[in-house]
Amino acid sequence: MSDADGILLVDKPAGMTSHDIVDLIRRNFGIKKAGHAGTLDPAATGLLVILTGKATKLSSKFMAGDKEYEAVITLGKKTDSGDIEGRVLAEADCAHLTAEKIHEVFKGFEGETGQVPPMFSAIQIKGKRLYRLARKGEEVPREPRKINIKELRITNIELPRVYFTVKCSKGTYIRKLCDDIGDILGCGGYLSGLRRTASGEFILKDSIDITGLKSISKAGLEGRLVRI
Repeated sequence: MSDADGILLVDKPAGMTSHDIVDLIRRNFGIKKAGHAGTLDPAATGLLVILTGKATKLSSKFMAGDKEYEAVITLGKKTDSGDIEGRVLAEADCAHLTAEKIHEVFKGFEGETGQVPPMFSAIQIKGKRLYRLARKGEEVPREPRKINIKELRITNIELPRVYFTVKCSKGTYIRKLCDDIGDILGCGGYLSGLRRTASGEFILKDSIDITGLKSISKAGLEGRLVRI
């Protein structure tokens, strides 16, 4: 095993794609083989598990772990993507909603269920990425996928925003969760903030931020690698 084989935990900032982080590591540290174990949308922040060298072969293992997030849903608007970057499809007043009603709806999403993946996702149907079709204004039927939301906890309500944490199985789309919650509440809702705090056995507090990543040497990076 070489000095560049292992797992690097990065705190991804908003505005960068997961692939941008991988490219930065390849370019800055001369590491040819690098990938990530679970993407984050460009607007999202938080824990990105980067695999380097021989560790890239274990991508499926690390992608299979549960994920934990801190998130914000903004009620009163429904967007085509389910998040803040989407086109607004409908608006409705949410001021009448009580905390009791919001807690009740959130509680209903805990446990095993089927989630229809959003059109704005990288899933392939008949060889075509859904997000490519969505950008053309096309929509195709999608089968629900089994997910498990193990914990969904509201931390604060400041309408139109609701702050919450979620622990869920792989493949759970928090954008779609927010969209579904908004539909049941009858006013629409979209994901307006997302930060991943854990992925499998790895936690955000053990990560390096982008400023630190750009400033360390290759030896410094190798010293931060979790060995497998």
